[in-house]
Order: sequence, then structure tokens, then C-alpha cells
Amino acid sequence: EEEDDLGYRLFPERNKKPQSFLVRSLFTFHNRCQLMLRMTLDTNPYAQLLLEAMKQSGCTVFNDRHFSCENCDDCVGGGFDSATSQIVLCQNNIRHQSHMNRVVTHELIHAFDHCRAHVDWFKNVKHLACSEIRAANLSGDCTLMNEIARFKFGLKGHHQTCVRDRAIRSILAVRKVSKETAEKAVDEVFDTCFNDLEPFGRIPHSKTDAKRAYKDFQSRDRYNANL
Repeated sequence: EEEDDLGYRLFPERNKKPQSFLVRSLFTFHNRCQLMLRMTLDTNPYAQLLLEAMKQSGCTVFNDRHFSCENCDDCVGGGFDSATSQIVLCQNNIRHQSHMNRVVTHELIHAFDHCRAHVDWFKNVKHLACSEIRAANLSGDCTLMNEIARFKFGLKGHHQTCVRDRAIRSILAVRKVSKETAEKAVDEVFDTCFNDLEPFGRIPHSKTDAKRAYKDFQSRDRYNANL
């Protein structure tokens, strides 16, 4: 029951004995997931920036150790398991490369927050809310094209509305709290966490923005090394 409260019900393979490589390789979902993950890590500027930032923070990410392709509940695309420092990728729900890019980026933001701060994921809903706000804001979840694909249109302030709504939705998916509790937690930390743009330094509204942020991050690193 306690684990259910922590969202593990959405990731039923978390507590199972790992399958052998031979067994896993026979499943198309698993192969496709691994191939899409490799493509994201090799080519996506959002993910590349986060991987480099984590490495600089002393938290090097290894593909075989820190990513796991698994079958999940139909309502989720991925998750960050802080108990194992592992990102779960839902191989039965991620069917397109663009979706894989967003899920990996979203979960890497949680991993980055876990690396740089003492986040109490399980007992402090405000901590969880802050990381969910940052993940929705910086991962591309709320880009104009993604919102149009969801048939959601807005004018001024729509990005903030999307970030708030998706942060609340994420909290409700993994914690047994009331909607009012989730909303209160998000609203109390929203301004601070929405304006925390590390390690991007800007809100990357597109892949072009993410590439610029990655270049700026690399330049910042070289500048700091010369001080």
C-alpha cells in the first residue's frame, strides 16, 4: 500500500527480477525503445545539455545503468525512480521518436534536480511540485505545437497555464493526494520554480532554442574553466 502511494503501481516491472538479455531482445517494444533512446541521447540537444550538466555536477549518466525500458500503466510515458536513480521509459507507450525525446528530457530534469538538490520526493509534495513545474517548463512538454496537437489553444500566459496543469496532473498520477493538495503545492512554489531555468538558462521553446542553450552552456563551462 505504501509503494502504491509512491506511484510504483504505474511501473509494475520495478519490483520484478530483471529478465535476461536474450529474453528482452525478443520483444520488439524493448528493441524499439532502446534504439529510440540511443537516438535521443546521441542527437537531441535537450538531453545532451542535461547529460553534460549532470556530469559537471558529479552525476554521470550511463545508458545501461540509469535507463530502463519497461512496460508501464497506459497513462504514463516514463518516470524517475529516485530510490535507484533510474529513469523508466515506458516501452509500450512510447511509439515515436519525438515522444521519446520529450520523455527522456522530462525525466532527466528530475534526475538533474535529484543530483543538485536534496529533494524529498516522497514526503514533501512541494519538492515534487517544484521539479514537475521545471520539467513541464523546460522539456518541451508545453511547446505551441504540442499544445495544438492536444487541441489546446490559448493567448497570453498559455505556456504558464500548460506548465501548471501538467505539473498538477503529474503529481496526481504518482501520489495519492487530493487535487486541492496538488494545486496548492504547485501554486505555492510556482513563481520560484518556473523561473529556475537551470541548466538551460532560458525556456527552450524549440529544438533551435535548445541548441542555442547547449552552445551557451558549453561556452559558460569554458569561461568558468579559464577563471
